[in-house]
Amino acid sequence: MDVHVLVVGDVRLDRYWHADANRISPEAPVPVASITDTNDRAGGAANVAQNISSLGSQVTLLGVIGDDQEGEALNAILQKQNINTNLVSNSRIRTTSKIRIVSRNQQLIRLDFDDKAHSFNAEVEKAFAASVEQCSIVILSDYGKGVLSNVQAIIQVAQAKNKKVIVDPKGTDFSKYRNASVITPNYSEFCAVVGECDSEQDIYRKAQALCSENNFEALLITRSEKGMTLVMHDGTVTNFPAQMREVYDVTGAGDTVISAFAMSLAADGDFNQAAHVANVAASIVVGKFGAATVSAEELTHGMLSYECPSSKLVSSDFLAKRIEGAHAKKQTVVFTNGCFDVLHKGHAHLLREASTFGDMVVVALNSDDSVRRLKGDERPINSLQDRAEMLSYFSSIDWVVSFNDDTPEALIKSLNPDVLVKGGDYQPDTIVGADYVQKRGGEVKIIPFVEGYSTSSIISSIIDKN
Repeated sequence: MDVHVLVVGDVRLDRYWHADANRISPEAPVPVASITDTNDRAGGAANVAQNISSLGSQVTLLGVIGDDQEGEALNAILQKQNINTNLVSNSRIRTTSKIRIVSRNQQLIRLDFDDKAHSFNAEVEKAFAASVEQCSIVILSDYGKGVLSNVQAIIQVAQAKNKKVIVDPKGTDFSKYRNASVITPNYSEFCAVVGECDSEQDIYRKAQALCSENNFEALLITRSEKGMTLVMHDGTVTNFPAQMREVYDVTGAGDTVISAFAMSLAADGDFNQAAHVANVAASIVVGKFGAATVSAEELTHGMLSYECPSSKLVSSDFLAKRIEGAHAKKQTVVFTNGCFDVLHKGHAHLLREASTFGDMVVVALNSDDSVRRLKGDERPINSLQDRAEMLSYFSSIDWVVSFNDDTPEALIKSLNPDVLVKGGDYQPDTIVGADYVQKRGGEVKIIPFVEGYSTSSIISSIIDKN
């Protein structure tokens, strides 16, 4: 996606201290947390930048940090992810940081280290003016720490350069964001500004009024289990139902929403499509722990699954967790792979036989680009989405996953199947991934081809007849 996003806002360092908390202190009725591991993550506007980078676009991050160890740690995290940073160091403040002490993936306590809001108008406005020309779209991530204390000046510069501005707001006065393109409050933040809403129509009416009063093009309201609501300046309303996934942690979900929305909007300019993409991205990130990101692969799979509800197509990360669960139950996982472009009797035979070797059957599909590299520019006949949906109708298949490499070797090593199945006249030592599976104690099964059936021969026959 040829998009360059400029993120401006309040950055912070999120620290996770993982602990065993198996006893109560003799000094007071509180758990004793024995720290076993620590990890640092980028938070606030820095997490927005991480999401954009993870989704595959260029990003520049503008913010302010203290002249301290926390600021250095945050900068180092961002540099490792190849994020263009313009973090102004200011010795008058300390870098905002939060420590979350976690036991068994449950927060015990959060410790916040931050200063009262400061004004950084001169430094920020100068840095913004130097960066805005090269960007496609601007995100303002406001956490009330002072980077956006003169947000109108930034919006006016962006407007003069014809750049759309998407704002994740803070506080109860949205008039300070006047002339921004889109505001993305959650429902609580929205109600704090407009008052409690008695009905859906009341939400729509108040949202349109807010757009009109402040010259916003649209308001995108995130509504937890109710999904999202996009209200345009002219009163057009589109609701996006929440995707039915297990909610694990909502930390940082708003950062993912604004990142996916802004990237999509910059790419094709369609507000409804951008909100749809953001909704799918949010459904993925709430299934992760802490302030997390969504990869381009995960978003692609999420979009395909949304468009084809019957599809068993999932991301490799999702599938890895399911396979871990299967192994914990002593179940056997069977893996096979191929293009499966034009399904025929030979494919059906292979998949039926594969299901006899274990409890869970995974089919790995070559992506469209992978098929083209292997078979030529005229292939595939059917898209990845269509091929995955057709395979989903086989009751013998549990999950479908795609891979973009020429071979599934990396995927096999990440999933750790117990049985590797391949069709044809192969020998085990010529099958990709066979050594890895066998070294882990697994098996390799070869299913002979059904004579007279192949995708290539079917395509040739159709061409000959026409």
